[in-house]
Amino acid sequence: MKKFMPLIMLMITGFSAVAQTKPASTDSSISKFDRFNKKMERLFKIIPVPIFSYSSDAGNIFGLAKYNLFQLSKKDTVSSPSKISAVVSFSTKGRVNISVANELLFNQNKYLVKSFVNYKKQPEFIFGIGNDVKAENAEQINQERFVFSSTTLRQIKDKFYAGVIFNVADYFNIKVDSNSYLIKNNVSGLNGGVNVGVGIEALYDSRDNRYNPSKGFYLEAGGLYNFGAYGYSRALLDARKYFTPFKNKIVVAVQATTTSAAGNVPFYDLSMLGSDNRMRGYYQGALRDNVAIDAQAEIRIPVWSIFGITGFIGTGQVASSYGKVATNGFWLSYGGGLRIKVDSKNNTNLRVDFGFGPHGISATYINFAEAF
Repeated sequence: MKKFMPLIMLMITGFSAVAQTKPASTDSSISKFDRFNKKMERLFKIIPVPIFSYSSDAGNIFGLAKYNLFQLSKKDTVSSPSKISAVVSFSTKGRVNISVANELLFNQNKYLVKSFVNYKKQPEFIFGIGNDVKAENAEQINQERFVFSSTTLRQIKDKFYAGVIFNVADYFNIKVDSNSYLIKNNVSGLNGGVNVGVGIEALYDSRDNRYNPSKGFYLEAGGLYNFGAYGYSRALLDARKYFTPFKNKIVVAVQATTTSAAGNVPFYDLSMLGSDNRMRGYYQGALRDNVAIDAQAEIRIPVWSIFGITGFIGTGQVASSYGKVATNGFWLSYGGGLRIKVDSKNNTNLRVDFGFGPHGISATYINFAEAF
């Protein structure tokens, strides 16, 4: 896997686009710093953040990112802040990524709507299918996709929600090498196509902050059936717990997840490990099969004013079924990161994470809000 090495113009803007409201200080340098950041935070809410990065696979990547927390209604003083985020990026080697995502809470937290729209044109790297694969066997797949997903949840009782999922995905212009593992093994999905998914989801959420929690519990369970080009089902279970065991606001967070897929599952929708929030350091989809399980722990340490650091460790495995999960088959993920507060009112951070694994596996991620 190639190391993604950002030259972070984002950080330059981030230092000037962050704020944290603090009491007046007798130290004039600190008070000037706080006043400057309050002004920059107001600017951050208006303008997008420039992104520039480089990787040997993608070339130079240029883009803009935008993130905002807001109240849908000024009259609704009960609902938690809603979120909208967007990323647009282009690379000198033809990659395109356009995404818009939101989480909308309204009517005194009685309704939660999560939506995601994405167009992506870029190579995807996989080691094969299964857990016993090698990074040096990674192959590149070129493809384009359009995805729209929306989940609408209704509060059943305090902190417990349930509702429906709707998903549309179109994969097209799929190109692989003639010696590809996918061709040799006649893997489903090479022809792409449109699939429509419908399902149900339930979640319990007692976190004190959706985007930077320090205490509480989160449990999500969902199932989705896809029909169209392929017929298959997917299921998810995600559990998270947050602690503040020390008096200096250090947060310890733990998460365990599992996903499973059954039926005529295309290779691009198998259960996967690797992303900017699970098994950090691994390319998303480098490890894939019918079943994936993983767990991670993270410590989040405030350092000074708007700055903090994190350290994390995770492990995970994919398998053809839960019965095939082996105690000696887990992959390792570890790393650390920097946090810069960009929204003091809602206690939300810009995060830069550096993830690693064995045999030179590594990746760098820039995003808003915590990984989990």
